[in-house]
Amino acid sequence: MFIEKEKARLLELIKEHALRFGTHQLSSGKKSDYYIDGKMVTLHPEGISLIACIIFNLIQGLDVDAIGGLTMGADPIAAAVAYESFKQGQPIDAFIVRKEVKKHGTQKFIEGPLRKNSRVVIVDDVVTTGNSLVTSIQRVKEEGCKVVAVIALVDRLEGAREAVESQNCQFSPIFTRDDIRSNG
Repeated sequence: MFIEKEKARLLELIKEHALRFGTHQLSSGKKSDYYIDGKMVTLHPEGISLIACIIFNLIQGLDVDAIGGLTMGADPIAAAVAYESFKQGQPIDAFIVRKEVKKHGTQKFIEGPLRKNSRVVIVDDVVTTGNSLVTSIQRVKEEGCKVVAVIALVDRLEGAREAVESQNCQFSPIFTRDDIRSNG
């Protein structure tokens, strides 16, 4: 497959820059003996370029109108895929799902050019329980959009797939915890 070389390099970057060992508390409240700091790769120039290329290739054929997810994990990914889509002559809008509505300005949960009936892809960097993905899925459905795919950079294999599938959505992580923790 075309993106196997890119995936191999991205995995190297995750292991080199994002994987940390030691006791860490996750956003889910759980404790873990390892932590994957996704921003160390999604905000890395080579890392985000690889992520954009991989995700853009994964969503080919899905007739996608927009890509986004819950701030902050999804923000660099969505923007980079939108940029890649423009470079490839197949522009896809990006959007951001807020955790809370701002009390000023537009007072919306979703920022960006998301229109009713849009076909969207939800993204995130590292997922554990999938709560952030479910929040994003529900928010875009409330806007009258159809979720055609849900993609995470890394799935920690602690319930995210089940949470996403409970929303009748397809979940496709680029990597899992097992990929990240392998010595290969």
